[in-house]
Order: sequence, then C-alpha cells, then structure tokens
Amino acid sequence: MTQPTQSPLDTSEYVYEAPVRLWHWINAACIVVLAITGYLIGSPLATQPGEASDHFVMGYIRFAHFSAAYIFTIAMIGRAYWALVGNHHARELFSVPLTSKVYWTDMLAWVRYYLFIGPTPKPMFGHNPLSRFAMFFIFLLSSLFMILTGFALYGEGAQMGSWQERTFGWVLPLLGQSNNVHVLHHLGMWVIVLFVMFHIYAAVREEINGRLSLVGAMISGYKTFKK
Repeated sequence: MTQPTQSPLDTSEYVYEAPVRLWHWINAACIVVLAITGYLIGSPLATQPGEASDHFVMGYIRFAHFSAAYIFTIAMIGRAYWALVGNHHARELFSVPLTSKVYWTDMLAWVRYYLFIGPTPKPMFGHNPLSRFAMFFIFLLSSLFMILTGFALYGEGAQMGSWQERTFGWVLPLLGQSNNVHVLHHLGMWVIVLFVMFHIYAAVREEINGRLSLVGAMISGYKTFKK
C-alpha cells in the first residue's frame, strides 16, 4: 500500500521512504567503522609481544575496514537506484539547482541562519538549499572519491589481474601513485568526519530552533513541523 505524502493539516509530510532510511543507518554504521579502522590503519597500534600470528589485531582491523567498504559501496549503488524510482525527495542527494536564482537566495538565508546572524527561514520538508549543497558537493563527491581511491589501494594489495586492480588501477597513476593516494584517502576520511559533525549539529539545531523533526524522521519517514 502506498503511504500518503502529506497529512490533512499540512504539518507533516512523508519524506524519507523506507529504503532511504535503511540506507541512512547502514551508511552511518559504515562510516563509524571505516573512520575508526581507517585511522588505526594509518596510525597502527603498538606492536604486540610474541608472534604476529598469535594476535592478528591489524588483520581484524583491516578485515572490518574492507567489509564496511564493500557494504558502503553496495549501499551507495542501491541509493542511486532508489533516486530513480523513489519520490522526488530521494533525488535531492544527486542534484543541485545551481542555475536557479531563488535557490541561491534561499541558500544565503540558511547560511545566515546557521551562523546566528539571520532569522529562522521558512521550514522545508525536503532538504534545505544549504544541506542539499553540502550533501552533494561534500558528502556524495567525497564518498565517491573514497570508494575510487579505497578500491584502487585494495587492488594494489590484491595484485595485478584482480578485478579490483583491473577496475580501479587507473586511479593510482592519475593521482600520483600509491603514497599520494594513501594521503588523499586519509584526508578524505577527515572531510567526511567533519561533514558528519555538521550534519548532526544541523539536525539537532533544526529540532530545537526550526521545530522540524529530523531525527525522528529518519525512523518514521515523516517530517513534522512542531507548532
């Protein structure tokens, strides 16, 4: 049964469909695992006494990182598919109306709002212009960059002829070989971590100041304006 998109009182709207909500929480879990394990891969733990085979600590860390990377990638492909078949809100992650003058005017109002120098803009059930910009140019592009560079580095370890090396091996010479890609991949992690921090701040602030439920919306699917 198709769920209604808007309540009779126009104070609630069905924004996040079930596949989008599922993707969001899987994505969040993957990012936590990838960030922690990625940091430990870049800054390994102190050497354990005895034979490495008796501990295999870094092996487990790398396994968790690679597993989360596969899940993250598959989930992103699924999210792209749902943008094609889902409601119009599902497509907002993959497009930004850069040629619209109204979009830039509204975006400036939201920037002023988040900097505490402007009034609260009119509530929007979809992504507001600033969040839409950040989701596309920071989260989406950074995620695609991390997938490309991550699988390129994975392919290097999987050796010549592996499907990872054949599919993503071109990334290494394009970006200046392995060491450069390692550094860029590590920096990309911090870009996503900073985005997540702002994302959480914006969601919580909108709950309080904007009176628009965002945290609950990722559970129920409905964004509700609290009068």
